[in-house]
Amino acid sequence: MTKPTAPEQSSLTGRIATGPSALLHQEILEPQFVYELQHFLPWYIMIEKVMTLEYERLGLISGEARREIGQLLSEIDSETITADPQANMSDIAFAIERYVESRMTQEAPAWHMDRSRNDFQACAQIMFGRDQLSQVIDELMLCSQALHKLAAETVDLPMPGYTHYQSAQIISPGFYLAAVNEQVLQAISRLSALSADINACPLGSGAMAGLELDWDQQRMSDLLGFQRPVRHALTGVANREWSLRAAAELSTFSVNLSRAVTDLIAWGSSEYGFIDLPDQMAGISSAMPQKKNFPILERIRGRIAHISAYYVDFAFAQRSTAYSNLVETSKEAGANILTMFTTMRSALRLFTAVIENLTFKEAKMRAICEREYFGGFTLANMLALHSAVPYRKAQVLAGRYISRALEKGLKPTGVEIELLRAAAAEMGLEVTLTEEQLRLAFDTDYNLQVKTSVGATSPQAMRHLLGKQEEELAQFARASAERKAEFERCAERVEALLK
Repeated sequence: MTKPTAPEQSSLTGRIATGPSALLHQEILEPQFVYELQHFLPWYIMIEKVMTLEYERLGLISGEARREIGQLLSEIDSETITADPQANMSDIAFAIERYVESRMTQEAPAWHMDRSRNDFQACAQIMFGRDQLSQVIDELMLCSQALHKLAAETVDLPMPGYTHYQSAQIISPGFYLAAVNEQVLQAISRLSALSADINACPLGSGAMAGLELDWDQQRMSDLLGFQRPVRHALTGVANREWSLRAAAELSTFSVNLSRAVTDLIAWGSSEYGFIDLPDQMAGISSAMPQKKNFPILERIRGRIAHISAYYVDFAFAQRSTAYSNLVETSKEAGANILTMFTTMRSALRLFTAVIENLTFKEAKMRAICEREYFGGFTLANMLALHSAVPYRKAQVLAGRYISRALEKGLKPTGVEIELLRAAAAEMGLEVTLTEEQLRLAFDTDYNLQVKTSVGATSPQAMRHLLGKQEEELAQFARASAERKAEFERCAERVEALLK
Protein backbone atom coordinates (compact mmCIF):
# COMPACT_ATOMS: atom_id res chain seq x y z
CA MET A 1 0.00 0.00 0.00
CA THR A 2 1.32 3.45 -0.93
CA LYS A 3 1.67 5.71 2.06
CA PRO A 4 -0.59 8.78 2.01
CA THR A 5 1.10 12.05 1.10
CA ALA A 6 1.25 14.88 3.61
CA PRO A 7 -1.77 16.75 2.15
CA GLU A 8 -3.85 13.57 2.28
CA GLN A 9 -2.84 12.97 5.88
CA SER A 10 -4.28 16.32 6.92
CA SER A 11 -7.56 15.74 5.10
CA LEU A 12 -10.02 13.58 7.05
CA THR A 13 -13.23 15.04 5.62
CA GLY A 14 -14.28 17.00 2.58
CA ARG A 15 -16.35 19.47 4.60
CA ILE A 16 -13.51 20.99 6.60
CA ALA A 17 -10.32 22.23 5.01
CA THR A 18 -8.18 22.59 8.14
CA GLY A 19 -7.59 20.86 11.44
CA PRO A 20 -9.05 22.13 14.73
CA SER A 21 -7.88 25.41 16.20
CA ALA A 22 -5.27 25.60 18.92
CA LEU A 23 -7.99 26.55 21.41
CA LEU A 24 -10.15 23.50 20.64
CA HIS A 25 -7.07 21.29 20.68
CA GLN A 26 -5.88 22.57 24.06
CA GLU A 27 -9.19 22.89 25.88
CA ILE A 28 -11.22 19.96 24.52
CA LEU A 29 -9.57 17.57 22.09
CA GLU A 30 -6.17 16.91 23.60
CA PRO A 31 -7.48 16.39 27.17
CA GLN A 32 -10.11 13.98 25.80
CA PHE A 33 -7.45 12.21 23.74
CA VAL A 34 -5.15 11.81 26.74
CA TYR A 35 -8.02 10.56 28.92
CA GLU A 36 -9.09 7.95 26.38
CA LEU A 37 -5.49 6.96 25.74
CA GLN A 38 -5.03 6.24 29.43
CA HIS A 39 -8.33 4.50 30.11
CA PHE A 40 -10.00 3.34 26.88
CA LEU A 41 -7.12 2.29 24.63
CA PRO A 42 -7.18 -1.47 25.45
CA TRP A 43 -10.88 -1.56 24.60
CA TYR A 44 -10.42 0.44 21.40
CA ILE A 45 -7.68 -1.90 20.23
CA MET A 46 -9.72 -5.01 20.98
CA ILE A 47 -12.71 -3.57 19.11
CA GLU A 48 -10.49 -2.75 16.12
CA LYS A 49 -9.16 -6.30 16.09
CA VAL A 50 -12.65 -7.80 16.19
CA MET A 51 -13.79 -5.55 13.35
CA THR A 52 -10.69 -6.58 11.37
CA LEU A 53 -11.73 -10.21 11.76
CA GLU A 54 -15.16 -9.26 10.45
CA TYR A 55 -13.67 -7.51 7.41
CA GLU A 56 -11.89 -10.74 6.59
CA ARG A 57 -15.03 -12.84 7.13
CA LEU A 58 -16.91 -10.50 4.79
CA GLY A 59 -14.23 -11.06 2.16
CA LEU A 60 -13.13 -7.42 2.19
CA ILE A 61 -9.51 -7.96 3.29
CA SER A 62 -7.11 -10.85 2.84
CA GLY A 63 -5.68 -13.09 5.51
CA GLU A 64 -2.30 -11.42 5.03
CA ALA A 65 -3.84 -7.98 5.55
CA ARG A 66 -5.68 -9.21 8.62
CA ARG A 67 -2.43 -10.47 10.18
CA GLU A 68 -0.57 -7.27 9.40
CA ILE A 69 -3.35 -5.05 10.74
CA GLY A 70 -3.50 -7.16 13.89
CA GLN A 71 0.25 -6.80 14.41
CA LEU A 72 0.15 -3.06 13.88
CA LEU A 73 -2.79 -2.67 16.27
CA SER A 74 -0.81 -4.56 18.93
CA GLU A 75 2.01 -2.05 18.59
CA ILE A 76 -0.17 0.88 19.58
CA ASP A 77 0.26 2.23 23.09
CA SER A 78 0.41 5.57 24.87
CA GLU A 79 3.83 6.22 23.35
CA THR A 80 3.05 5.47 19.72
CA ILE A 81 0.09 7.78 19.11
CA THR A 82 -0.45 11.39 20.11
CA ALA A 83 -3.07 14.06 19.61
CA ASP A 84 -2.16 15.91 16.41
CA PRO A 85 -4.63 18.54 15.13
CA GLN A 86 -3.41 18.20 11.53
CA ALA A 87 -2.65 14.50 11.21
CA ASN A 88 -5.57 13.05 13.20
CA MET A 89 -7.71 16.01 14.33
CA SER A 90 -6.66 15.12 17.89
CA ASP A 91 -9.08 12.18 17.79
CA ILE A 92 -7.99 8.78 19.06
CA ALA A 93 -10.04 6.82 16.52
CA PHE A 94 -8.41 8.71 13.67
CA ALA A 95 -5.00 8.32 15.33
CA ILE A 96 -5.38 4.53 15.45
CA GLU A 97 -6.54 4.48 11.85
CA ARG A 98 -3.67 6.65 10.64
CA TYR A 99 -1.09 4.61 12.57
CA VAL A 100 -2.18 1.42 10.82
CA GLU A 101 -2.74 2.91 7.35
CA SER A 102 0.61 4.68 7.25
CA ARG A 103 2.49 1.43 8.01
CA MET A 104 0.58 -1.08 5.89
CA THR A 105 2.69 -2.79 3.21
CA GLN A 106 -0.25 -4.26 1.27
CA GLU A 107 -3.57 -3.14 -0.11
CA ALA A 108 -6.65 -3.16 2.14
CA PRO A 109 -8.87 -0.39 0.75
CA ALA A 110 -12.06 -1.75 2.36
CA TRP A 111 -10.60 -1.72 5.88
CA HIS A 112 -12.56 0.74 8.00
CA MET A 113 -15.42 1.10 5.54
CA ASP A 114 -19.04 1.05 6.75
CA ARG A 115 -18.16 2.10 10.27
CA SER A 116 -18.63 5.03 12.65
CA ARG A 117 -16.83 6.46 15.62
CA ASN A 118 -20.18 6.58 17.44
CA ASP A 119 -20.65 2.86 18.02
CA PHE A 120 -16.87 2.43 18.30
CA GLN A 121 -16.80 4.88 21.22
CA ALA A 122 -20.04 3.62 22.77
CA CYS A 123 -18.71 0.07 22.73
CA ALA A 124 -15.44 1.07 24.43
CA GLN A 125 -17.36 3.05 27.04
CA ILE A 126 -19.50 0.04 27.96
CA MET A 127 -16.42 -2.19 28.14
CA PHE A 128 -14.79 0.39 30.39
CA GLY A 129 -17.93 0.65 32.49
CA ARG A 130 -18.29 -3.08 33.11
CA ASP A 131 -14.58 -3.25 34.03
CA GLN A 132 -15.03 -0.42 36.53
CA LEU A 133 -18.10 -2.11 37.99
CA SER A 134 -16.08 -5.30 38.35
CA GLN A 135 -13.38 -3.44 40.28
CA VAL A 136 -15.93 -1.91 42.66
CA ILE A 137 -17.52 -5.33 43.18
CA ASP A 138 -14.07 -6.71 44.06
CA GLU A 139 -13.64 -4.03 46.74
CA LEU A 140 -17.12 -4.71 48.07
CA MET A 141 -16.33 -8.42 48.38
CA LEU A 142 -13.17 -7.64 50.35
CA CYS A 143 -15.24 -5.36 52.58
CA SER A 144 -17.80 -8.12 53.09
CA GLN A 145 -15.08 -10.56 54.11
CA ALA A 146 -13.75 -8.13 56.73
CA LEU A 147 -17.23 -7.43 58.08
CA HIS A 148 -18.04 -11.14 58.25
CA LYS A 149 -14.84 -11.97 60.12
CA LEU A 150 -15.30 -9.28 62.77
CA ALA A 151 -19.00 -10.01 63.11
CA ALA A 152 -18.35 -13.70 63.73
CA GLU A 153 -15.83 -12.80 66.44
CA THR A 154 -18.20 -10.45 68.29
CA VAL A 155 -21.70 -11.96 68.19
CA ASP A 156 -21.44 -12.90 71.88
CA LEU A 157 -20.41 -9.45 73.15
CA PRO A 158 -23.25 -7.39 74.66
CA MET A 159 -23.31 -3.90 73.24
CA PRO A 160 -25.62 -0.93 73.82
CA GLY A 161 -28.01 -0.31 70.93
CA TYR A 162 -29.50 3.12 70.35
CA THR A 163 -32.55 4.48 68.57
CA HIS A 164 -33.15 8.24 68.40
CA TYR A 165 -29.73 8.47 70.10
CA GLN A 166 -31.34 7.03 73.24
CA SER A 167 -30.61 3.75 75.00
CA ALA A 168 -32.84 1.19 73.31
CA GLN A 169 -31.92 -2.51 73.36
CA ILE A 170 -28.97 -4.80 73.90
CA ILE A 171 -27.32 -5.86 70.65
CA SER A 172 -23.81 -7.07 69.79
CA PRO A 173 -21.11 -5.77 67.47
CA GLY A 174 -21.65 -8.90 65.40
CA PHE A 175 -25.34 -8.09 65.05
CA TYR A 176 -24.58 -4.55 63.88
CA LEU A 177 -21.77 -5.56 61.51
CA ALA A 178 -23.93 -8.30 59.98
CA ALA A 179 -26.50 -5.60 59.18
CA VAL A 180 -23.84 -3.53 57.41
CA ASN A 181 -22.74 -6.66 55.58
CA GLU A 182 -26.30 -7.17 54.39
CA GLN A 183 -26.11 -3.74 52.73
CA VAL A 184 -22.76 -4.63 51.17
CA LEU A 185 -24.07 -7.91 49.78
CA GLN A 186 -27.16 -6.19 48.41
CA ALA A 187 -24.90 -3.66 46.68
CA ILE A 188 -22.86 -6.49 45.15
CA SER A 189 -26.06 -8.15 43.97
CA ARG A 190 -27.45 -4.98 42.40
CA LEU A 191 -24.16 -3.99 40.75
CA SER A 192 -23.73 -7.53 39.40
CA ALA A 193 -27.25 -7.41 37.97
CA LEU A 194 -26.53 -4.00 36.46
CA SER A 195 -23.30 -5.28 34.91
CA ALA A 196 -25.20 -8.14 33.29
CA ASP A 197 -28.02 -5.85 32.18
CA ILE A 198 -25.75 -3.38 30.37
CA ASN A 199 -23.59 -6.11 28.86
CA ALA A 200 -25.03 -5.63 25.36
CA CYS A 201 -22.70 -4.82 22.47
CA PRO A 202 -23.45 -1.60 20.54
CA LEU A 203 -20.93 -2.39 17.80
CA GLY A 204 -22.82 -2.41 14.51
CA SER A 205 -25.13 0.44 15.47
CA GLY A 206 -23.08 2.79 13.30
CA ALA A 207 -23.67 6.51 13.60
CA MET A 208 -27.29 6.01 14.70
CA ALA A 209 -29.18 4.04 12.01
CA GLY A 210 -27.14 0.86 11.72
CA LEU A 211 -24.64 -0.33 9.09
CA GLU A 212 -24.93 -1.50 5.50
CA LEU A 213 -22.68 -4.57 5.33
CA ASP A 214 -23.78 -7.97 6.60
CA TRP A 215 -21.88 -7.74 9.87
CA ASP A 216 -22.16 -10.73 12.20
CA GLN A 217 -23.02 -8.73 15.29
CA GLN A 218 -23.53 -11.80 17.44
CA ARG A 219 -20.00 -12.98 16.63
CA MET A 220 -18.55 -9.55 17.36
CA SER A 221 -20.50 -9.44 20.60
CA ASP A 222 -19.19 -12.87 21.62
CA LEU A 223 -15.58 -12.00 20.79
CA LEU A 224 -15.78 -8.83 22.88
CA GLY A 225 -17.20 -10.68 25.88
CA PHE A 226 -20.73 -9.31 25.64
CA GLN A 227 -23.82 -11.40 26.30
CA ARG A 228 -25.69 -10.11 23.26
CA PRO A 229 -25.85 -7.30 20.69
CA VAL A 230 -28.08 -4.31 21.38
CA ARG A 231 -31.55 -4.70 19.86
CA HIS A 232 -31.84 -1.18 18.44
CA ALA A 233 -29.15 0.83 16.64
CA LEU A 234 -30.14 4.18 18.11
CA THR A 235 -30.09 2.93 21.70
CA GLY A 236 -26.69 1.45 20.96
CA VAL A 237 -25.11 4.87 20.44
CA ALA A 238 -27.52 7.30 22.12
CA ASN A 239 -28.21 5.59 25.42
CA ARG A 240 -25.92 6.66 28.28
CA GLU A 241 -28.17 5.23 30.98
CA TRP A 242 -25.54 2.78 32.19
CA SER A 243 -23.56 5.57 33.88
CA LEU A 244 -26.69 6.95 35.54
CA ARG A 245 -27.66 3.54 36.82
CA ALA A 246 -24.18 2.84 38.14
CA ALA A 247 -24.14 6.22 39.87
CA ALA A 248 -27.60 5.58 41.32
CA GLU A 249 -26.60 2.23 42.82
CA LEU A 250 -23.35 3.60 44.22
CA SER A 251 -25.15 6.67 45.57
CA THR A 252 -27.69 4.50 47.40
CA PHE A 253 -24.97 2.34 48.88
CA SER A 254 -22.84 5.34 49.83
CA VAL A 255 -25.75 6.76 51.86
CA ASN A 256 -25.95 3.55 53.89
CA LEU A 257 -22.16 3.44 54.27
CA SER A 258 -22.15 7.03 55.50
CA ARG A 259 -24.72 6.17 58.17
CA ALA A 260 -22.57 3.27 59.39
CA VAL A 261 -19.50 5.49 59.54
CA THR A 262 -21.51 8.07 61.48
CA ASP A 263 -22.25 5.41 64.10
CA LEU A 264 -18.56 4.54 64.34
CA ILE A 265 -17.71 8.21 64.82
CA ALA A 266 -20.22 8.40 67.68
CA TRP A 267 -19.03 5.16 69.27
CA GLY A 268 -15.45 6.42 69.24
CA SER A 269 -16.39 9.69 70.90
CA SER A 270 -15.71 10.61 74.52
CA GLU A 271 -19.40 10.13 75.31
CA TYR A 272 -19.44 6.45 74.36
CA GLY A 273 -15.83 5.43 73.84
CA PHE A 274 -16.33 1.73 73.27
CA ILE A 275 -14.45 1.30 69.98
CA ASP A 276 -10.80 1.86 69.19
CA LEU A 277 -8.38 1.89 66.27
CA PRO A 278 -4.61 1.38 66.43
CA ASP A 279 -2.42 4.45 66.73
CA GLN A 280 -1.30 4.26 63.11
CA MET A 281 -4.92 4.80 62.04
CA ALA A 282 -5.61 7.58 64.53
CA GLY A 283 -4.92 11.29 64.71
CA ILE A 284 -4.10 13.85 67.36
CA SER A 285 -4.98 17.37 68.32
CA SER A 286 -2.14 19.88 68.07
CA ALA A 287 -3.54 21.77 71.07
CA MET A 288 -5.17 19.12 73.27
CA PRO A 289 -2.77 16.24 74.02
CA GLN A 290 -5.43 14.17 75.74
CA LYS A 291 -7.26 13.56 72.47
CA LYS A 292 -7.09 10.54 70.18
CA ASN A 293 -9.06 11.35 67.03
CA PHE A 294 -10.22 9.10 64.23
CA PRO A 295 -9.89 11.32 61.13
CA ILE A 296 -10.08 8.32 58.80
CA LEU A 297 -13.77 7.97 59.68
CA GLU A 298 -14.41 11.62 58.98
CA ARG A 299 -12.54 11.33 55.69
CA ILE A 300 -14.59 8.32 54.57
CA ARG A 301 -17.85 10.09 55.35
CA GLY A 302 -16.73 13.20 53.50
CA ARG A 303 -15.37 11.26 50.52
CA ILE A 304 -18.49 9.25 49.81
CA ALA A 305 -20.59 12.40 49.87
CA HIS A 306 -19.23 13.03 46.37
CA ILE A 307 -20.91 9.90 44.99
CA SER A 308 -24.44 11.28 45.13
CA ALA A 309 -23.16 14.52 43.61
CA TYR A 310 -21.83 12.55 40.64
CA TYR A 311 -25.26 11.11 39.99
CA VAL A 312 -26.70 14.62 39.87
CA ASP A 313 -23.80 15.64 37.63
CA PHE A 314 -24.52 12.85 35.12
CA ALA A 315 -28.25 13.45 35.21
CA PHE A 316 -28.02 17.19 34.61
CA ALA A 317 -25.52 16.79 31.78
CA GLN A 318 -27.64 14.15 30.03
CA ARG A 319 -31.14 15.48 30.60
CA SER A 320 -30.95 18.18 27.91
CA THR A 321 -29.08 16.05 25.38
CA ALA A 322 -31.08 15.07 22.30
CA TYR A 323 -31.68 11.33 22.21
CA SER A 324 -30.63 11.33 18.58
CA ASN A 325 -27.13 11.53 20.06
CA LEU A 326 -24.88 14.47 20.77
CA VAL A 327 -21.59 12.67 21.22
CA GLU A 328 -19.55 15.56 22.57
CA THR A 329 -22.16 16.45 25.18
CA SER A 330 -22.21 12.80 26.20
CA LYS A 331 -18.44 12.84 26.60
CA GLU A 332 -18.67 15.89 28.82
CA ALA A 333 -21.47 14.23 30.77
CA GLY A 334 -19.12 11.34 31.50
CA ALA A 335 -16.17 13.49 32.52
CA ASN A 336 -16.45 12.39 36.18
CA ILE A 337 -17.34 8.73 35.68
CA LEU A 338 -13.83 7.47 36.37
CA THR A 339 -13.53 9.83 39.34
CA MET A 340 -16.75 8.40 40.76
CA PHE A 341 -15.49 4.83 40.51
CA THR A 342 -12.04 5.63 41.93
CA THR A 343 -13.61 7.62 44.77
CA MET A 344 -15.90 4.73 45.64
CA ARG A 345 -13.07 2.21 45.55
CA SER A 346 -10.90 4.43 47.73
CA ALA A 347 -13.66 4.87 50.31
CA LEU A 348 -14.25 1.12 50.36
CA ARG A 349 -10.56 0.38 50.86
CA LEU A 350 -10.44 2.82 53.76
CA PHE A 351 -13.61 1.42 55.33
CA THR A 352 -12.35 -2.14 54.94
CA ALA A 353 -9.10 -1.17 56.66
CA VAL A 354 -11.13 0.32 59.52
CA ILE A 355 -13.11 -2.90 59.96
CA GLU A 356 -9.97 -5.01 59.81
CA ASN A 357 -8.37 -2.96 62.60
CA LEU A 358 -11.42 -2.10 64.69
CA THR A 359 -11.63 -3.31 68.28
CA PHE A 360 -14.56 -3.17 70.68
CA LYS A 361 -14.01 -2.48 74.37
CA GLU A 362 -15.99 -5.28 75.98
CA ALA A 363 -15.85 -3.99 79.55
CA LYS A 364 -16.89 -0.48 78.51
CA MET A 365 -19.83 -1.79 76.48
CA ARG A 366 -20.99 -4.04 79.29
CA ALA A 367 -20.76 -1.20 81.79
CA ILE A 368 -23.03 0.95 79.63
CA CYS A 369 -25.45 -1.95 79.18
CA GLU A 370 -25.65 -2.45 82.93
CA ARG A 371 -26.11 1.20 83.88
CA GLU A 372 -28.89 1.98 81.37
CA TYR A 373 -32.40 0.52 81.39
CA PHE A 374 -32.23 -1.48 78.15
CA GLY A 375 -34.69 -4.15 79.34
CA GLY A 376 -37.99 -2.22 79.19
CA PHE A 377 -39.17 -4.11 76.11
CA THR A 378 -38.42 -7.44 77.76
CA LEU A 379 -40.17 -6.45 81.00
CA ALA A 380 -43.32 -5.46 79.11
CA ASN A 381 -43.34 -8.82 77.34
CA MET A 382 -42.88 -10.64 80.66
CA LEU A 383 -45.77 -8.74 82.26
CA ALA A 384 -48.08 -9.69 79.42
CA LEU A 385 -46.85 -13.27 79.22
CA HIS A 386 -46.54 -14.18 82.90
CA SER A 387 -48.93 -11.78 84.68
CA ALA A 388 -51.69 -11.50 82.04
CA VAL A 389 -51.31 -7.70 81.93
CA PRO A 390 -52.75 -6.31 78.66
CA TYR A 391 -49.77 -5.43 76.52
CA ARG A 392 -50.32 -1.69 76.21
CA LYS A 393 -50.83 -1.46 79.98
CA ALA A 394 -47.72 -3.63 80.36
CA GLN A 395 -45.79 -1.01 78.40
CA VAL A 396 -47.08 1.75 80.69
CA LEU A 397 -46.32 -0.26 83.82
CA ALA A 398 -42.78 -1.08 82.66
CA GLY A 399 -42.18 2.62 81.98
CA ARG A 400 -43.48 3.61 85.43
CA TYR A 401 -41.26 1.08 87.13
CA ILE A 402 -38.18 2.37 85.29
CA SER A 403 -39.05 5.99 86.10
CA ARG A 404 -39.41 5.24 89.81
CA ALA A 405 -36.28 3.11 89.88
CA LEU A 406 -34.38 6.04 88.36
CA GLU A 407 -35.86 8.39 90.97
CA LYS A 408 -34.58 6.10 93.72
CA GLY A 409 -31.17 5.90 92.09
CA LEU A 410 -31.48 2.17 91.43
CA LYS A 411 -29.30 0.55 88.79
CA PRO A 412 -30.96 -1.91 86.39
CA THR A 413 -29.22 -4.75 88.21
CA GLY A 414 -30.58 -3.60 91.58
CA VAL A 415 -34.24 -4.52 91.06
CA GLU A 416 -37.04 -4.08 93.62
CA ILE A 417 -40.08 -6.23 93.03
CA GLU A 418 -42.14 -4.23 95.52
CA LEU A 419 -41.59 -1.08 93.48
CA LEU A 420 -43.11 -2.85 90.48
CA ARG A 421 -46.03 -4.19 92.48
CA ALA A 422 -46.81 -0.77 93.93
CA ALA A 423 -46.85 0.79 90.47
CA ALA A 424 -49.12 -2.04 89.30
CA ALA A 425 -51.52 -1.55 92.21
CA GLU A 426 -51.89 2.13 91.32
CA MET A 427 -53.06 1.00 87.88
CA GLY A 428 -55.45 -1.56 89.35
CA LEU A 429 -53.26 -4.44 88.26
CA GLU A 430 -51.80 -7.44 90.03
CA VAL A 431 -48.33 -8.62 89.13
CA THR A 432 -47.19 -12.20 89.76
CA LEU A 433 -43.65 -11.82 88.45
CA THR A 434 -40.94 -13.00 90.81
CA GLU A 435 -37.96 -10.88 91.72
CA GLU A 436 -35.77 -13.29 89.75
CA GLN A 437 -37.89 -12.74 86.65
CA LEU A 438 -37.66 -8.97 87.15
CA ARG A 439 -33.89 -9.24 87.49
CA LEU A 440 -33.76 -11.34 84.32
CA ALA A 441 -35.66 -8.69 82.39
CA PHE A 442 -32.75 -6.31 82.91
CA ASP A 443 -29.97 -8.88 82.66
CA THR A 444 -27.55 -7.90 79.90
CA ASP A 445 -26.74 -11.38 78.61
CA TYR A 446 -30.36 -12.51 78.75
CA ASN A 447 -31.45 -9.52 76.68
CA LEU A 448 -28.87 -10.39 74.03
CA GLN A 449 -29.85 -14.04 73.85
CA VAL A 450 -33.63 -13.92 74.27
CA LYS A 451 -34.41 -12.41 70.84
CA THR A 452 -34.32 -15.41 68.52
CA SER A 453 -36.44 -14.43 65.52
CA VAL A 454 -34.90 -14.39 62.05
CA GLY A 455 -32.04 -11.89 62.02
CA ALA A 456 -32.37 -11.14 65.73
CA THR A 457 -29.56 -10.46 68.19
CA SER A 458 -29.15 -13.93 69.68
CA PRO A 459 -25.71 -15.36 68.84
CA GLN A 460 -27.39 -18.46 67.40
CA ALA A 461 -29.56 -16.42 65.03
CA MET A 462 -26.59 -14.30 64.01
CA ARG A 463 -24.35 -17.29 63.32
CA HIS A 464 -27.09 -18.72 61.12
CA LEU A 465 -27.29 -15.45 59.17
CA LEU A 466 -23.53 -15.15 58.92
CA GLY A 467 -23.43 -18.63 57.44
CA LYS A 468 -25.89 -17.59 54.75
CA GLN A 469 -23.92 -14.41 54.09
CA GLU A 470 -20.75 -16.44 53.69
CA GLU A 471 -22.44 -18.72 51.15
CA GLU A 472 -23.81 -15.73 49.25
CA LEU A 473 -20.42 -14.05 49.12
CA ALA A 474 -18.84 -17.27 47.83
CA GLN A 475 -21.42 -17.37 45.03
CA PHE A 476 -20.65 -13.77 44.07
CA ALA A 477 -16.92 -14.54 44.11
CA ARG A 478 -17.37 -17.55 41.81
CA ALA A 479 -19.52 -15.55 39.41
CA SER A 480 -16.98 -12.72 39.38
CA ALA A 481 -14.11 -15.10 38.70
CA GLU A 482 -16.09 -16.73 35.88
CA ARG A 483 -16.79 -13.33 34.27
CA LYS A 484 -13.12 -12.35 34.41
CA ALA A 485 -12.05 -15.71 33.00
CA GLU A 486 -14.55 -15.32 30.16
CA PHE A 487 -13.19 -11.87 29.27
CA GLU A 488 -9.67 -13.27 29.26
CA ARG A 489 -10.74 -16.16 27.01
CA CYS A 490 -12.33 -13.66 24.60
CA ALA A 491 -9.12 -11.66 24.38
CA GLU A 492 -7.07 -14.82 23.83
CA ARG A 493 -9.48 -16.02 21.15
CA VAL A 494 -9.25 -12.71 19.28
CA GLU A 495 -5.44 -12.85 19.34
CA ALA A 496 -5.46 -16.44 18.13
CA LEU A 497 -7.82 -15.62 15.24
CA LEU A 498 -5.64 -12.70 14.15
CA LYS A 499 -2.51 -14.82 13.76
